[in-house]
Amino acid sequence: MKQLDQSEISVGTLYIVPTPIGNLADITQRALTILASVDLVAAEDTRHTGMLLQHFAINARLFSLHDHNEQQKADVLINKLQQGESIALVSDAGTPLINDPGYHLVTRCRQAGLKVVPLPGACAAITALSASGLPSDRFCYEGFLPAKSKGRRDALRGLVEEPRTLIFYESTHRLLDCLTDMVAELGEDRHVVLAREITKTWESIYGAPVAELLAWVQEDDNRRKGEMVLIVAGYQSQEETLPIESLRTLALLQTELPLKKAAALAAEIHGVKKNALYKYALAQQSAE
Repeated sequence: MKQLDQSEISVGTLYIVPTPIGNLADITQRALTILASVDLVAAEDTRHTGMLLQHFAINARLFSLHDHNEQQKADVLINKLQQGESIALVSDAGTPLINDPGYHLVTRCRQAGLKVVPLPGACAAITALSASGLPSDRFCYEGFLPAKSKGRRDALRGLVEEPRTLIFYESTHRLLDCLTDMVAELGEDRHVVLAREITKTWESIYGAPVAELLAWVQEDDNRRKGEMVLIVAGYQSQEETLPIESLRTLALLQTELPLKKAAALAAEIHGVKKNALYKYALAQQSAE
C-alpha cells in the first residue's frame, strides 16, 4: 500500500482529519503525516489539540476555529488557502462536521473552488452503531435532541414512525430526561442501545426496551457518566412485529371469544404481548 509522505501534501488544500474519540491508538498514520506536514491546523480547541499533537511529537501552527467564530474566521482561512497554504481541520474528537465545527468552512471552500480532501477515521455515531445489534443498512443520524423537554418530545414525536435506525448523541445531565421522553413518545417497548465511553477504559454497550433501559440507568449513577450515543430501533408496524401465526390464532379465536379474551389466549400461546395483539385487532376493526 502506498505511503503518504510530506512531498505529497497539496498546496491550497483543506484536509478534514478525524482524531481519536478516546483511544489514541485509533489515529491513522495518514492523519499523523498530514498533521505534521500542513502549514496550519484549524482546531476546535487549540489547547486540546495541542496536547494531542504533543503526544505524537508533532509541532504545528494552530488556529482556533469553533462554533462561535467559524463564520467570521472562514474568510481568513480561505485567504490562506488561496495563497497556497495547506490546512488540516480537526475537532476535539472524531470526524469534523459531525456535530462539530467545519460546515461553513467546507462550504466556502467548495464555493471558492478550493480542494477539500477528507480522511476516514473515528466517528462515535458509526462506531456505536456497528456494535449495537440494530439494523445498520439504513440509519438516520439526528445528533443532539433539543435540551428542553417540550422541544425534545416534539422532535421525538416527529420520528415515531421513522423506519430507519436512529442515532442520537446525549449528555450526562440530560440522559434520564431524554430516556423518560422516549418512553412517553416512542413507547416503553422501543429498543434502545446506550453506548457509553466508546473506545475508552469504561466503555459499555447496553440495550433493552427503553423503559427497562431507563430503570437500568437509574440503578447506578456511573451508567450516565461520560460521552454517550443512543441507538434507537426504527419503527415497525404491528404486522411486522407480531408473528403471522399469532395473528392467525387471534383471528380464529375472535370468531368464538370476546376480543380481550382472544388476544390474551393468542398471546399466551405464541409468547407475545397481549396488548400488542389487542391494539392490532382494534386497528383492524377501525379499518373495516
